[in-house]
Formats: sequence, C-alpha cells, structure tokens
Amino acid sequence: MTSTTLEPVSGLRDITKRQWATLAGTTGGWGMEGFDVAIFALVVGPAVTDLLGPGATPDQIIFHAGLAITVFLAAWALGAIVFGILADHFGRVRILTIGILLYAVFTALTALSHEYWLLLLFRFFAGLGSGVEAPVGATLMSETWNNRYRARAIGIMMSGYAAGYFLASWVYGLLGQHGWRITLSVAVLPALLVLFIRRFVREPEVMVRLQEDRKALRQNNDDGPLCAQPSGTAVERDDDPTTFALRRLFKRPLLRPTIAATLIQVGALFSFWATSTWTPQIIREISIADGLDAQTTAANVTNATAMLTLGGFIGYATWGFIADWIGRRGAFLFSFSVSAVSVGFLYPMDHAYSTFLWVLPVVGFGIFGALAGPSVYLPEIFPVGVRASALSLTNSFARIFTAPGPLVAGSIAATYFAGDLGSAVTIMNLFLIVGVIGVLIGRETRNSYREARPSATADPTLTPTD
Repeated sequence: MTSTTLEPVSGLRDITKRQWATLAGTTGGWGMEGFDVAIFALVVGPAVTDLLGPGATPDQIIFHAGLAITVFLAAWALGAIVFGILADHFGRVRILTIGILLYAVFTALTALSHEYWLLLLFRFFAGLGSGVEAPVGATLMSETWNNRYRARAIGIMMSGYAAGYFLASWVYGLLGQHGWRITLSVAVLPALLVLFIRRFVREPEVMVRLQEDRKALRQNNDDGPLCAQPSGTAVERDDDPTTFALRRLFKRPLLRPTIAATLIQVGALFSFWATSTWTPQIIREISIADGLDAQTTAANVTNATAMLTLGGFIGYATWGFIADWIGRRGAFLFSFSVSAVSVGFLYPMDHAYSTFLWVLPVVGFGIFGALAGPSVYLPEIFPVGVRASALSLTNSFARIFTAPGPLVAGSIAATYFAGDLGSAVTIMNLFLIVGVIGVLIGRETRNSYREARPSATADPTLTPTD
C-alpha cells in the first residue's frame, strides 16, 4: 500500500464536528451493547431458576445459565462475520444501525420468555445484532479519526462498553428486586440511539470512494482491459479492492496478521467472559454464605459489578494512551499481565467481600483493557477494503472458540471444584498465554498512522504505510 502526501497536524483544532459525532455515536452503541451483556449476566441466574422451575438443582442452574450465554456468544460470532462483510460492501453506518436495533429489541423480548427454549431463541437473535458494534464501530472510528488522536479516540470509544456495565449495575440495583423480567425490559432503550446515528453520523469518505472505485473497476472489466486506476482514490492504498474479503484474509500478505489478531482475541476473550460472567454469581454466593438477605445480596452484587466496571472503564479509556506510549504490543502484554496477576490472587482464594471490592477494579483494568486493543491495533494492519471483515472475522473466530467458556467454567466448577466458580475462572484465565503468542507473532504498528492530515489533493483517510 502506498502512503499519502501529508501536512502536519496542529492539534485539537483539527478534530471536526463530524469526528466528535462519530465518537459519540459509536461510544453510545458500544456502551448500550455493554449494557445488554451486563444486564443479562446480572439476571441470568434468577431467570434460569424461574424458567427451569423449583425442582432445578444448583448445578442445573449453572449449566443452563452458561448455555444461554454460550448461545449468545456463538450468535455474536456469526453476526459479526455476516455483518462485517456487508459493512465492507454496503457501508459502515447502515450496518451499524441494523445491529443496534437487533440486539436492543431481542434483549427486551427476552423478558417475555415463558419457556427456557424461548430465552435461548431471543438471546440468539440478540447475539446476531451484538456482533456488529465492535468491528464496524471500530472501523468507522479508524476511518473517520484520521489524525494523531485516533488510537486514543478509539480507546475512549471502547470505554463506552464499561459505561454500559455501570448503567446495568445501576438499573439492576434499582429494579433487580422487582424481578428479572422488569429489569430486562429496559434493554429496548438503545434502539433510540439509531435516531442519533442516522441524523449525525456519516459514512467515511474513504469508504464512499472505495465503493466508487469498485464500481469503476467493474465497468472497466465489462468494457475491456482494466484502465489505469484513478489518481488520489482509495484504490491507491488498497491494491486488491475487488477480491472477496475473506479470500484475501487467508492468503499472503494478510494471513499472518489474521492469525495474530485471532490469537490475541482468543486469549483476551477467554479471560473476559469467564471472569465477567461468573463474578456476579460468585459475589451472590459469598453473600448468601454470610447469611445476608436478598436485598443486601443484590446490593453487594451491584457494588461488586460496579467496581469491576470502574477498573474496566479506566482500562478501556487509557489503552490508546498506553499504546501510544509503549507501543501496541507492549500495551497488550501489560493488560494480559495485570489480568493474570489480579485474577490469580483474587479468585482461587477464600476472600471476604471487602477484598473483592478492593481488587476487582484491578481485574477490570486488565480484562477490559485487553479488549480495547484489537479495535486500535487491527485497523492498522488491514487495508480499507477488508477492514471491517478482518475485524469481524478474527473477532468471530475468537468468539466461536471462546463461546463455550462460560459453560466450560461452570462445568469445571461443578465437576472438579465442588461448585467453586472462583477456581474455574482462574483455570480459564490460563488462556491468556494464547494471547501472548498472538502478540509475539504480530508486528508493532505504533507509527503506522502518520500524525498528520491530508493535503488538499490527498485522500482524507490515512492507511498503514507498509
């Protein structure tokens, strides 16, 4: 890929209203997805208990709760692949709005489930929509924020997920005592975000030009030999814009970054899902063992989730700053190390509730921060014609591989640790080693995006320089 003629950036004055609107829209969408995931994790235990009936054993409840989450994650992976490919052909903004509507509506419909199989069905369709936001939103941000603040802006966007967890904790504390159905019913609210996105968020110019170039190339192929490529268009930075995206990702030169990106996300997601999914239940069991009533137990779960999310918010928001300081690979290794040390200290031991409150922010900083990294790193190693597909495909491969994680953790707890979920969560965090291998395979890209803006004759979106 060739680079672009550039002029120096003067500072924050170069951030446009369009960029701020894109940041607001993608942060809100990612935040509402975090709300969706967190609110279901908070109520999945009571929901499954209710739907299975009074005869359900604790082991059955853990198994079926894990299965519901696994179905959601598998659908998330499938939705990401399908909608990611569509976003590379039909545009980022249109596909993003479809995804938000899907996960908002079907999460709310879950509250109407009167049978366990209906809960699984609704979670499947919610998962299809949830797979859109991360890869498409990050792609949209990377192509709109084309100055030196891009990595930091994407990190801030990713912090919206943790903000969604905060909102879910607050809603659960407010409505949790009224039952899981009422609590889940508020999940329809993210659908309102679509109105803002349709009004204020625009398709990146680089994507518009790429679509125009593809159309021109198809016409050239129909009319005869391929003519010279238009000067100053996205084709100059994507040397194979018409080949099907998935085919490109599995051949040189994109095969190696595809493998690296997948391994990084496998390690990060195993750690994240096992830890974030079962922490509420662990706190619930500690509170019950202490003889606390239902209202106090719910408050403890809310507070613990909030502390985990507080660390996650900081981990998300600062990842871009850390990556600009010590490099992308260094930032990944830092997040993985924080996750491993904090989880290894807290979860396999018999700690009091107060200890969890002190350490959970550190856990959240590590596991959430590692999830911010791919949204910053991957757009720097894939060209515009396959960018959304690459982010969605590698993320989906990782999610397919890690989708059984909550179910496996629950089964490990029930089978080998007499129901001790903390030990099972610790075992699942060993998969962080896979993420480290991915980091070692990948290349450093800290300086791949120039700290500059296009000149009057250059394309307005920057691409990696090699």
